[in-house]
Amino acid sequence: MSLSREQLAQRVAQELQDGYYVNLGIGIPTLVANYVPKGMEVVLQSENGLLGMGEFPTEATVDADLINAGKQTVTEAVGASYFSSSDSFAMIRGGHVDLTVLGAFEVDQSGNIASWMIPKKLIKGMGGAMDLVASARNIVVTMTHANKHGESKLLKECSLPLTGAGCIRKVVTDLAYLEIHEGKFHLLERAPGVSVEEIVQKTAGDLIVADNVPEMQF
Repeated sequence: MSLSREQLAQRVAQELQDGYYVNLGIGIPTLVANYVPKGMEVVLQSENGLLGMGEFPTEATVDADLINAGKQTVTEAVGASYFSSSDSFAMIRGGHVDLTVLGAFEVDQSGNIASWMIPKKLIKGMGGAMDLVASARNIVVTMTHANKHGESKLLKECSLPLTGAGCIRKVVTDLAYLEIHEGKFHLLERAPGVSVEEIVQKTAGDLIVADNVPEMQF
């Protein structure tokens, strides 16, 4: 079975480390806030000017004025601070974000990412993704392995306009966890119940498969 959105977020949360400053992109990445491991101190940064973002609120704790960059209501952690968007981007561009989690339309075997534009579709712009991929020390992409037409989103070369070039090393999809090394995807884990054969079939880029690919652990 392919992973749910929540399971994708749980797997990405395993990439967090104590003391990290982390920016979560719009969509599935925002769910990672709900799965920070117990006892781990991670500071979540939102590019609209919040440092110390907490989990999503319950009905009892929701504050309509407290939102993330995707305009979703969030909570604040103890010690949270607020500032201008320009200060937020100074943090990002200054290399102070340890990990960025982003969604994507396509990732290719050279580590390029296309995450902001589909031709002939109405879009609002690239947002902060360009700054994040250029400045973050570590980037994890999370997305579905294939699009709604069943076509692979892990390619030899991106076909859509790029957000960043040569910047992606880790990808978590609904089928697998992969890393990019030396111009190839390397399959390191598979979703529970998903066969290596299915992953190979749905990966258009060059894929290296180990003799034994373990299932993800949650």
